[in-house]
Amino acid sequence: MTTLFDPITLGDIALSNRIIMAPLTRTRAPGELANALMAQYYAQRASAGLIISEAIQVCPEGRGYLHTPGLYTPEQAQAWRQVTDAVHAQGGRIIAQLWHVGRISHEALQPGGGAPVSSSNKPTHNVKVRTPEGARMASTPRPLRLDEIPGVIAAYVQAARHAMAAGFDGVQIHGANGYLLEQFLRDSINERTDAYGGTIANRARLLIEVVQAVAAAVGPGRTALRLSPITPANDAPQDSNAQALYEHVARELAPLKLAFLEVVEGATGGPRDLTEQGVKPFDYAALRRAFGGPWVLNNGYTRDMALQAVANGTADAVSIGRPFISNPDLVRRLRENAPLQPLVGGTVYGVSPEGDAIGYTDYPALA
Repeated sequence: MTTLFDPITLGDIALSNRIIMAPLTRTRAPGELANALMAQYYAQRASAGLIISEAIQVCPEGRGYLHTPGLYTPEQAQAWRQVTDAVHAQGGRIIAQLWHVGRISHEALQPGGGAPVSSSNKPTHNVKVRTPEGARMASTPRPLRLDEIPGVIAAYVQAARHAMAAGFDGVQIHGANGYLLEQFLRDSINERTDAYGGTIANRARLLIEVVQAVAAAVGPGRTALRLSPITPANDAPQDSNAQALYEHVARELAPLKLAFLEVVEGATGGPRDLTEQGVKPFDYAALRRAFGGPWVLNNGYTRDMALQAVANGTADAVSIGRPFISNPDLVRRLRENAPLQPLVGGTVYGVSPEGDAIGYTDYPALA
C-alpha cells in the first residue's frame, strides 16, 4: 500500500515523500528581495517532499502586499539563489509560486500610484492589504486592455525563466484565491465582452494561455498550477457554474502533462464544506478525471486525513500550510505521530516588534 512517506515523481520533480509544504505568504522580503533569513526558514523545512514557495509577484503591477518578494528582475532572481541553494543543501526540493494579485492591491503599491488591474472594474468589499501607510482597503481596479494581456503573459514567462535561473526545481502558477487569474475565470467578477469574457472558454482563456506559455518556456514537467474552485477568498463570489468552468480548465490543460495540479478543497484556510453557506458541493473526483495527471489536495489536512488520502488513492500527495509554520520538522512529526506546536499569535506576517525572526525561524524541531 502506498503511504504518505513514500517517494513520488511529479512531472520531472522527484520527491522523497508525499508531504508538500503549501505556499505561505510571510511578508519578510523588504525591497521585494529574498534574504538570508528566508533562506534559513526554507532550509529548516526542507524535509518536505516539496516546498512550494510563498507567492512571488511576476511584475510590479502584480504586487498586493508590502514586503512580498518578486521574480521579475535579475537582481530578484539572484537573491532567490541563496534560498534554493539552502534548500538543496538539505536535500530538499522547492518550486516558485508565480503570482499576480490583480485587484487585491492598493494604489500605494502600484507603479506611479495607478489603479490595480483586473478583468473588470468591480471593486472588492472589505478586503484590506498592507501598504507602506498601514492596512488599507483594496483600491478599485481598472480592466486590463486587450493590448496589455500579452504583456501579462510575458511577465509570467519571464518570472518562470528567472525562477529556473535562480535554481528552483520548477514553478507553480497561482490560479487560486481570488487573484488575477481567478478574477478572469469567475463570471461573478469578469464582466468583459471581448475574447476574455462571457463564455467559459473565454473566461478561462488567460489562465490557459499563461500555463501554456510557461510550460513551453520551462517545460511542462516543471510547471504546476493551483486552483480553488469554490473558495470565497479575497471576496471572490462563486461562479454560476463552477463545476463546468474548472472541468473545462482541467480538460484544456490535460494534454500538456503538467507536473501536478494542486486543488484547494472548500474555502482556503477555512471550511471544507460550504453547503451551509449555500454553495453547491463540488465534485473534485470529476475534476481529477478531467485533468488526468498528478493530483495534490490541500486545505485543513490532519495527519489522519493525509494518511488516508494517499493510502486510498484520493490524492497522489497532500499539501499542508500553517502546520509547517510552527513545525519546521513537520514530516518527522507526522511520521512519528508527535505533537504539533501551535502558532505564535501575531507573527504570521512579520509584525513582531522583536524582529522578523520571531515566529519565523525560531520554532524548535524535535530533539
